[in-house]
Formats: sequence, C-alpha cells, structure tokens
Amino acid sequence: MAEALAPHATEVFGVMGNGNAYFIDALGRAGLRFTAVRHETASVAAADAYYRAGGGLAVATTTYGAGFTNAATSLAEAAQARIPLVLVVGDAPTAGPRPWDIDQAAFARSIGAETLVVTAADAAEQTTRAVERALAGRVPVVLAIPYNLASAPATDTAPLRPLALPTPIRADNLDTDAAAAALAAAKRPFILAGRGAWLAGAADALGRLADLTGAVTASTALGRGLFARSEYDLGVTGGFGQEEAMHLVGTADVVLVVGAGLNQFTLQFGALLTPGTVVIRIDDEERAHPAVTQFVRGDARLSVEAIAARIERLGSAPSGWRESLAGLADGSLRARPAGEVELPDGLLDPRRVATRLAELLPEDRVVVSDGGHFIGWANMYWPVASPNRMMMVGTAFQTIGLGFPSAVGAARALPDSTLVVTTGDGGGLMALADLDSVIRTAGRAIIVVWNDAVYGAEVHLYGRLGLDQTAMRIEQADFAALGRALGARGSVIRSLGDLAEFEQWLAADGTGTFVLDCRVSSTIVAPYQEEVYAFNTRTK
Repeated sequence: MAEALAPHATEVFGVMGNGNAYFIDALGRAGLRFTAVRHETASVAAADAYYRAGGGLAVATTTYGAGFTNAATSLAEAAQARIPLVLVVGDAPTAGPRPWDIDQAAFARSIGAETLVVTAADAAEQTTRAVERALAGRVPVVLAIPYNLASAPATDTAPLRPLALPTPIRADNLDTDAAAAALAAAKRPFILAGRGAWLAGAADALGRLADLTGAVTASTALGRGLFARSEYDLGVTGGFGQEEAMHLVGTADVVLVVGAGLNQFTLQFGALLTPGTVVIRIDDEERAHPAVTQFVRGDARLSVEAIAARIERLGSAPSGWRESLAGLADGSLRARPAGEVELPDGLLDPRRVATRLAELLPEDRVVVSDGGHFIGWANMYWPVASPNRMMMVGTAFQTIGLGFPSAVGAARALPDSTLVVTTGDGGGLMALADLDSVIRTAGRAIIVVWNDAVYGAEVHLYGRLGLDQTAMRIEQADFAALGRALGARGSVIRSLGDLAEFEQWLAADGTGTFVLDCRVSSTIVAPYQEEVYAFNTRTK
C-alpha cells in the first residue's frame, strides 16, 4: 500500500495505533514522510490543509474504532469542502467484527466518504483506485486494512499502473459564444471567481477576460487573491465584503461566476445581486441555482479562454465601467473601519488589532483560519497573495477547532513561508492537543488568538435573541503561557504597545512559534455576523 501511494503523495499525517502500526512502519521505506499529530482529527485536517495550500494529495492515517471516529469531524469537513485525500485506517478482521468494532464503511458513507477495503491480493490496486477516486471526484476516500491483514505480505506483485483520471471538460461552443455575447454587450460587467477557478488554473485567463470586457472583479472568501489587478478588484464578496463595494455589485447588469458555490454567505442571503441581472455560471458540475440565468458546463480555464477568444473575434470595446468608478481608483471601495482607540470595557477593538497586524505580518505567509465569529477580522483586513495562501477550515461543515490541526498540513506544504494561524479562544481550547503539533512542525509560525472569553457566534445570535449566555461564555485562558509551556514564545496583548516583543522578534527574523494572545472585546460584531442575525430574525 505504501509503495502504491508513493508515486502520488509524499506526506502522511496521523496517529499510530494497533490498526495502522505496520502501515506507518512501511512509509519511510517507500519514501513517504510521516508527521505525527496528537489527535486523530488532525490526521485528516492536516492532509486536507496540505492540499488546500497547494501541496497536492496527502494521506491521513488512524487506527480502527475510536481512532477512526475521532477523525469524523475533519473527514466530514473534507467531504463537504470537496478536498481529495486518502485516509488509511485499521478495520475489523476478515473473520468478523470484535465487540469493539463498528461498521466503519457505513459511518464514513454517512458523512460523504467512500470506503475501499484491501486484501492481500489487491492491496496495491485498491490503493491506486482510492487515489483515482479521490482526485477524480475531489473527495476524501477511506482505505481500510482488516486487522488480521495488517502485517500480511501482499500477493499482488504486478507493476503499478498509471492513474486513469478524467480529462477537463470542454464546454459547448454555443454556450461559450452566448456568454461572450452577453459580456461583450454589458455596460456594467462583473466577474466573481471562487476556489474552483484557482484550482483549474484560470487566474490568468480571468484577468485577460476582465481586461477585454472592462469588468470589475471580486472573489469568494475561498478565492481571495485570485485577480492580479487589485486596482479593479473589490476583494471578497458577501459578509466579508466592504459595504459600498457590495452595493456596487448590485448595479452590475451581467455577472460571470466562475468556480464558485454561490452559497448564502457569498450572496449575502440573496441580497448581493439584483433580480433580473444576467448571471452566467461556469462549472464542471451542473448545479441548479435560482440566481443563474445561463449555465456553461466545462472546465473553468478552458471555458474562460474560449469566451475571451470569442470576444476578441467580435471586436467589441471594453465597457469602461471600472475606469469610471472613483471608489476603485482612490481605494475607498476597499477601505475598512480602523476601529475604536478605546472601548467602554477596556479591551481591544479587534479591528484595530487586525489593522496593525496587517501592517506587521510578513508578506510571504500562509494563513490558516479556524471557524468562529472572529473569521471576519482576517478576511476583511489581511491582504492575500493567492487563494492557497488563505484557507478557512471548518466553514464547510460549520465546525470550530480545526485551526491548529490544519496548520500542520499548511506548514508542510509551504515550509519556507511564515505560517499564520488565526483562531478564537473556544476553537483554540478545543484543538489544544495539536498546538504542540504546530510548534513542532512549523519552521516559523505566528498564532493569533482572538481571546474574548465567549463563543462569539452564539453570543451575537442567540444571546441577542434573549437566550441565557452562561453556556456561551468561557473562562479566559492564557494562550501565551500555554504556548510557552510547549516551547513557543508568547505575549498577552492588552494594548497595541504590547506587540513590542513580537515586533522585535519579527525584526530579528525570529524562528519558531510566537503566540499573540489578543484580549479583544466581545462587543464588536463582525458585519457578516450582523447579516446572520438579520436573516435569522427575519425568517422567524
């Protein structure tokens, strides 16, 4: 199995147990690097993040039973987010289940992951199939080793076969010509791109199409940094978007959507686009959406190139819309509130912290964001070089606690870049076991904890609805001290002046991990959370 994985992956993340001990032992001999994590959740989360950061397919591994079920949340996140990976697990013996065994295949199927079970006669072939299905379907695949076969010699000695992967879908010319005609005639064209466009390698083609049409551009939260010409880009759409910029999107007459899911957060719960707008969507999977008026089924890059080539043949001039917008030229459509210098509770305004950190953080960085109310600050205030340099983990499955586990994979994928982890105190405490893994793995890391002593998303929704907030509040933890106990440096940040030690560390090109325990006020509500509250109260 290890030898069959080696041509397609280089990294394995996991926790050793009875069910996978022999597999882990074989990894080094096959040329695969094994990174030990402290909780099985991190096995899958790290492999997931390794792919998101651009490292390619990675492998996760756990033992059977409790080891496998411990990885369920991160496996569900990978399934929901369409992340290809292979999870190698132990399983019940071929003779039948023991008292502690469960139906792991059924469990995995319930959260969106297929299971392949190896035998001594087909271990290499099943492993190759698992890689194929993961990459072709953009899904996690579970590869199970029955316990009694864990140390058995493989009998399938045939040479490894190459992967049989589908070729990119070329769109119908009638569809791309219709899209080109609509964009060429548009007075106010707008292009919205998501992570799918980045994965397809469509960034350059989209930039060319924007120039040909004079389109204003923006991205989803997972596609930030995709457009090179930032002077014509509104940044991110939805609740993370700048308010005036989002109003501008609503004035577009033709919208091209490429590789984006168009979920409720991207579309501001239906408020982003004006009814009657022509909305053209490019995707390699046909998915119905009420806002879409034209659909182009095809590979993002090939489809955009075909549309751009058609517009060039038409000879139409760019719309001139983006050049006419003063807010793009002077940057006001990208400006953010700097925050208050002082708040009544004496704590820091998270917007001021985010603004200052945007000035301090190294440009060559990869940011891993856990889930929680605080996600607005990094996404609103920190520039992103490319979509693989900012990953939001846990959002697909609506979970928290995957920040530290995922950061391990990002550190392996981009070892020469500074790793930045942004997490809340609730998610940070939930994932505390793998704070150690981050400190051990990353060459240079900065951990930003938005420590407000509450579960912010709950306080700003259910607390405002009148529910008892006792269960929504957290006894404040000292993350700087926790980091120091595990070998990092750390500071508690109660004022911007407390960043001095961190700034000295940056100036000295410090290595290792630095924890910033930022004591921020829970009274400042992120704009996206206001949208969530408004939607929930409107629908009651």
